[in-house]
Amino acid sequence: MTDALLHSPLHDRHVDLGAKLADFGGWEMPIEYTASGGGVLKEHAAVRESVGIFDVSHLGKATVRGPGARDFVNACLSNDLARIAPGQAQYTLCCDESGGVVDDLIAYLVADDDVFLVPNAANTSEVVRRLAAAAPEGIEVVGQHQDFGVLAVQGPRSAEVLERIGLPAGLDYMSYVDATWDGRDVRICRTGYTGEHGYELIPAWGDVTVLWDALVEVVRASGGMPAGLGARDTLRTEMGYPLHGQDLSLDISPLQARSGWAVGWKKDAFWGRAALTAEKESGPARVLRGIEALDRGIPRAHMPVLSAAGDVIGEVTSGTFSPTRRVGIGLALISADAGVEDGDEVALDVRGRRSAVKVVRPPFVDSHVR
Repeated sequence: MTDALLHSPLHDRHVDLGAKLADFGGWEMPIEYTASGGGVLKEHAAVRESVGIFDVSHLGKATVRGPGARDFVNACLSNDLARIAPGQAQYTLCCDESGGVVDDLIAYLVADDDVFLVPNAANTSEVVRRLAAAAPEGIEVVGQHQDFGVLAVQGPRSAEVLERIGLPAGLDYMSYVDATWDGRDVRICRTGYTGEHGYELIPAWGDVTVLWDALVEVVRASGGMPAGLGARDTLRTEMGYPLHGQDLSLDISPLQARSGWAVGWKKDAFWGRAALTAEKESGPARVLRGIEALDRGIPRAHMPVLSAAGDVIGEVTSGTFSPTRRVGIGLALISADAGVEDGDEVALDVRGRRSAVKVVRPPFVDSHVR
């Protein structure tokens, strides 16, 4: 690993747990904990069946504050902040004027003059830069990437874990509460990226380790384990959740990624509105579809998607082996002109060999987020 990679406050904990580490958006983060009895398959199963805990402190954090902060953010990001109240969170997109996606992120509405943002690690500086450049006088955009950590407790027993260490767990989906634990402030959010009932906890950077230690002890006692970002990826793929840089990007619009539901179409202004409105009227040229293997193949990013006649009609953006379904699954951008419908059989070009897949509508497993 290069010395230039940033480290979570839990880096030493990950090393002690025998984590396999890799670069995620400039941060050296755990893929899986093979030496501690985990591994992607076991960690994935723990989240689906009991509970897992992830360190996702590499995620970005930023605050937009000042009179009219809510209205300012609402005029920039895609979703409509007018739909939520303080104490609620919203999935939204930062688009550019072409309609491409700079990043997808979560906005936490604190008050009309205070919005907290959690972008993806690699895109945080660009999101902050764009917002700061557009901010009118009186609005301050503050990057806080290393002011706070983020711990994700996910799975059917996640509420039990929080309650056992004295944290509030009775929250509605996409809501949050600010609480105190052991004299430390922590934001508890009913959000996540796994498709299971879960929470994301946002403590101060210096409080991450002590909170992690307390949570891991209870997670293990509840039949769960720490989980790395490898399991996070298989879990999100089973849900059909897009990953920025693969299923969403500057070249893949919200409409193409079937994320148009996160666009406030009735708003007067947001970045990329003109381009996205035009694309909506004409229809996207390609659409993100789910694919499920009909043989032993496993879809992988950039594999060409072939029609029955052998013509290239698309490309896989994300793919993996589903630990829950025990089958290859993925997401693929497929040309709208191909006329492909859910249930149709197409194929992947696997180094010159055809691998049969069926087009399906995600999720690939039942959602339990609510």
